Amino acid sequence: MKRFGHYAIKTLRVTSWPLLFLMLLYLVTGFAMSGRFGFGVLMNEKTALAFHKALHVPLLMLFPVHAVCAVYLAMRRWRWIK
Repeated sequence: MKRFGHYAIKTLRVTSWPLLFLMLLYLVTGFAMSGRFGFGVLMNEKTALAFHKALHVPLLMLFPVHAVCAVYLAMRRWRWIK
């Protein structure tokens, strides 16, 4: 039977790219809503707000999973847990 650390590493690899993509979209839609840095030309405020709100659920699902696995592996690396 494989240990939790094995699955934690696999989970980090699976969640990292979608999480990066979602965070970039989250930033872009936030800047588009506020009109900063020229992102307002990509979409209007109403569309940006709709996309921004739609990203909440995927981010709230991916981030805690990614964070728990990363913290677990860091604590193992620092020898706080065996």
